[in-house]
Amino acid sequence: MKRNATAVWNGTGKEGNGNLTTQSTVLNKTQYSYKSRFEDGVGTNPEELIAAAHAGCYTMKLSFLLGGANFIPEQLETRCDITLDNGVITKSELTVTGKVTGISADDFKKIAQEAHEGCLVGKLYNCEKVLVSVTLI
Repeated sequence: MKRNATAVWNGTGKEGNGNLTTQSTVLNKTQYSYKSRFEDGVGTNPEELIAAAHAGCYTMKLSFLLGGANFIPEQLETRCDITLDNGVITKSELTVTGKVTGISADDFKKIAQEAHEGCLVGKLYNCEKVLVSVTLI
């Protein structure tokens, strides 16, 4: 399996702008720029997309593992915060909340840790820290 995305950039790094398109066209000439990356401009940025990929991959893995242990999640919600320090991504922090009937908090944390260890996107990172915080509701 292969997936792809295309970036187009026009102009200089700081004054220019670009757009991103994914194979699925969920992103279709989606704007990004210096301002959307390093300030509060309109558009997306690579770190936001990395956060979405990590949160999405982790949450799906957690759902598979819970199902494999005979727990059906009613809802899983994962937030991913990516930290960029001095031009280096240093941390990916996952905060997951789950509503899963019949599971203990300890078992949920154990399976959440397994999901962290098996997350394909998480394995791709070479940052200093990948942290997972878990809450069962």
